[in-house]
Amino acid sequence: MLVKEYRICMPLTTEEYRVGQLYTISKHSHQESEKGEGVEVVKNEPHEDPVHGSGQFTEKRVHLSSKLPSWARAVTPRIFYITEKAWNYYPYTITEYTCSFLPKFSIYIETKYEDNCGDSENIFRSDKILGDHEVSFLDIAFDEIPERYYRSLEDPRFFSSAKTGRGPLREGWRQHTKPIMCSYKLVTVKFEVWGLQTRVEQFVHKVIRDILLIGHRQAFTWVDEWCGMTMEEVRRYERETQEATNEIIGTVAPTISVSEVGQPTATHSAPASAPSTPLSDEAPDFLAPPKARPRKKSAPETLTLPALRERTSAE
Repeated sequence: MLVKEYRICMPLTTEEYRVGQLYTISKHSHQESEKGEGVEVVKNEPHEDPVHGSGQFTEKRVHLSSKLPSWARAVTPRIFYITEKAWNYYPYTITEYTCSFLPKFSIYIETKYEDNCGDSENIFRSDKILGDHEVSFLDIAFDEIPERYYRSLEDPRFFSSAKTGRGPLREGWRQHTKPIMCSYKLVTVKFEVWGLQTRVEQFVHKVIRDILLIGHRQAFTWVDEWCGMTMEEVRRYERETQEATNEIIGTVAPTISVSEVGQPTATHSAPASAPSTPLSDEAPDFLAPPKARPRKKSAPETLTLPALRERTSAE
């Protein structure tokens, strides 16, 4: 297995991000869904944990069949999805990803949110971690993302919030920006197949890095859409969006139960899932000698992710 810790700062408070994360995930999941594909919500219900207390349990199916490149579709079932299970005890969450077609593959993510610039050391204190693990600081403004996912409207270097007055973000913004918070994510990737394990696990971490950067960039640059929403309002938005998304996918919308009564404030949270990212039509790095992927810090505005898929399908 390969364990890495990611730290992603944003010019928000953890209280603000509780709403912003829920809004961002719901909106992105809906945008990414089309007939028969996308994120299907199976369960969304209150959950009680003897250690962490009251929280929310979410189960989703991320349908990927049409997003797979041709070489992968040839060896996978016609209906292919990844199961995501999330236990949310904000500001602490646990998320698991598994795939029945690949029983030896899994992703396990622990997340903690704090109002600081990412300077908390040994925040997880996990006995499950053997030895040292790599810690990566991700900068939502200046770290490179794949050119095909770039949108100028979602670039924190140019975005300025009309409601909060925050942004654009300049070099060194993490040292002097207030407010500031950090998402600490401990990510464990397992692919226990001899001969492929190292390359697959490294490839998956590269994908996760891109997903984290894109998702947190969107959470900040969409702030004017969700700023000012109450938890009750954003929960309603989540329910309506999930029902609409499931209808697009072609499933019956599940009964979504969200309990706000009797829970401490610190336990309400958006699902800890990360926005889905389309897979490339080319064979992944682990099937060829490792090489650096071309990245750009900026690029002309391109098509959004859903439009990009339509263009790829047309080709």
